Amino acid sequence: MDHKEIILLFLLFLKPGQGDSLDGYVSTQGASLHSLTKKQLAAGSIADCLAKCEGETDFICRSFQYHSKEQQCVIMAENSKTSSIIRMRDVILFEKRVYLSECKTGIGKGYRGTMSKTKTGVTCQKWSDTSPHVPKYSPSTHPSEGLEENYCRNPDNDEQGPWCYTTDPDQRYEYCNIPECEEECMYCSGEKYEGKISKTMSGLDCQSWDSQSPHAHGYIPAKFPSKNLKMNYCRNPDGEPRPWCFTTDPNKRWEYCDIPRCTTPPPPPGPTYQCLKGRGENYRGTVSVTASGKTCQRWSEQTPHRHNRTPENFPCKNLEENYCRNPDGETAPWCYTTDSQLRWEYCEIPSCGSSVSPDQSDSSVLPEQTPVVQECYQGNGKSYRGTSSTTNTESNPPSSVPGIWLVASTVARATVEDLWFASRRTSIFYKESLLGVLAVLAPISLVSMFVFPGTLIGLKGR
Repeated sequence: MDHKEIILLFLLFLKPGQGDSLDGYVSTQGASLHSLTKKQLAAGSIADCLAKCEGETDFICRSFQYHSKEQQCVIMAENSKTSSIIRMRDVILFEKRVYLSECKTGIGKGYRGTMSKTKTGVTCQKWSDTSPHVPKYSPSTHPSEGLEENYCRNPDNDEQGPWCYTTDPDQRYEYCNIPECEEECMYCSGEKYEGKISKTMSGLDCQSWDSQSPHAHGYIPAKFPSKNLKMNYCRNPDGEPRPWCFTTDPNKRWEYCDIPRCTTPPPPPGPTYQCLKGRGENYRGTVSVTASGKTCQRWSEQTPHRHNRTPENFPCKNLEENYCRNPDGETAPWCYTTDSQLRWEYCEIPSCGSSVSPDQSDSSVLPEQTPVVQECYQGNGKSYRGTSSTTNTESNPPSSVPGIWLVASTVARATVEDLWFASRRTSIFYKESLLGVLAVLAPISLVSMFVFPGTLIGLKGR
C-alpha cells in the first residue's frame, strides 16, 4: 500500500468533525512505536482509536497508532521522544503535540515536556517522592497536572512558570528555564515557529499550504507532518533564514514573513560534537577545508561568493570563522570555498563512531573515515548523490562560456519534485515556479547541447 492509499484510508476513517480533535496530534504515516506501556484494542476507525486514547485512565496516553488492515488500535504511554520508531506498512502513528513540545505558552500551565533540571542545574525530585522534601503537589493530590517522573511543571499557576522540588536538601524548590513557544515570536531562524501570522513582509496574504493555486508547489502538509504546515501560516520547512509562505498574488510566488525575534534566550542547544554524527548538523569542530582541500570562505564574508547563510540569518548555527557547518539540513557539513570557480563543497569530517560522547574532540578518538557520498550507483542510479559532473565522453566546457555552462542541465530528465525540492542545492530553482525554471533553462540547455555535445553539468548552488 503506497502513501496515497494510506492518506485515502486516513480520510475515510475520519468521522465528521474529528479533524479538529486531531489538530493536537502529529501524524506519521508508515511508522510504528516500540512501547512498553500500551493497550491493543479493536477499533473501526481512527476516530475510535482517538477516543480510546483520550479516555484512557490507567496511564497517560501520549500516542496511538491505527492499523488499518487489522482495524486495530494501540494506545501508548510513550512517544518518539522516549521510544524508538520502526517502519511498518498500513500504520499511522499519532503523537500528542503537547508531549513533544519543549517550550511553554504563557506561564507554562500546560507544559508537558521532559525538562528535569532547574535553571541552576539542580536535578528535580520526583513528584511522587517524599525525600528530601515532602511535596504539597503530587500525582495523587493533583492527577491532572502531569506530575509524572521529575519533570518541571506548574501545578499552582505560578506566574514565574514551571518549577520543581529539588534533590538538594537545602533548597526546597526552584524554577526551571523553559523557553517560550514560538507562537508570537521566533528563535533562531524560526524553524519551530508555530504562530498564526499569515501575511508576508510586504503585506500579501499567504496561500494555504494544502492549496496548489495560484502557485503549485511541493510542500504538502501530509508529506511534512513535523513541519506543522497548517492553514496559510508562515513557516520555515526548508532551512531558510526565517519563516516564509507562498503568496496569493499570482505575480509573486513567495516571500518572507516579518516575524519578530523572541527577547528571551533561545532553547538550549542539543549535544554538539567534534566529529561527524548523522548529518553533522550539531558538528562544532574546527575543520575549515573541503574534501578536495579547498580553504573555506568565512560565513560572515561575501567574497568570492555571495550568499545568505550568514551568522545574522542563522544565529543558532555557530557560523563563526570559516569552519565547516551544516546550517540548512544538507547531507553533511559543508562550506563556501575561497576558490571563485567552486562555490561550495562538502567537508570530510571524521566519523564519531558508536562510543563517542557529545563534545568529545577529534584527538581523543581514532574515528573511521567515512566518505560523505558514494561514487557508485545501484539500479538506474536514481539515488546517486556523488560528485561526478561529466558524461562518459569526457568533454569539458570551454572556459570562455562559464555562465552558459553553469546552468546547463538535463531539464528533460528532471522530475517536478526534483525542481521543487532543489532549494538548498540549486539557487536558480529556489522555490521558483516550474514554468519559470523551464523558461530559463530550456533555451540554455538546448544551446549547450549543440555547442558542447556530450557534456552535462549538474547544478549545485546555494
